[in-house]
Amino acid sequence: MKTNQKPTIYPNKRLIDILLGGTLLLMIPLILQLTVGTGIDGKGFNWKINDFISFGILIFSTALSIEFILRKVKNKTNRYLCFGIILLIVLLVWIDLAMGIFNIPGFSGR
Repeated sequence: MKTNQKPTIYPNKRLIDILLGGTLLLMIPLILQLTVGTGIDGKGFNWKINDFISFGILIFSTALSIEFILRKVKNKTNRYLCFGIILLIVLLVWIDLAMGIFNIPGFSGR
């Protein structure tokens, strides 16, 4: 009995693509840091190692959460709801890291 399904060579191809995309996103500030240089008085691009670590954690945790939802949640409406919740959480964390709107000691951007 023949089937029309292609053999799965890389069952985790989407996960690999997501992780590569996250790595490429993390390379953008690194390239800017190396080419533009560090800024003085808010001019230029000035990230410290903690900024890169925070951005990496934020990007990769978001990517892995989306991959988990794509694998486990089958209903389209529930998927979109979960994606919206993740997007809201990521935006709030990102805004708090940049501006410190929640004033969490040791976490906020201020």
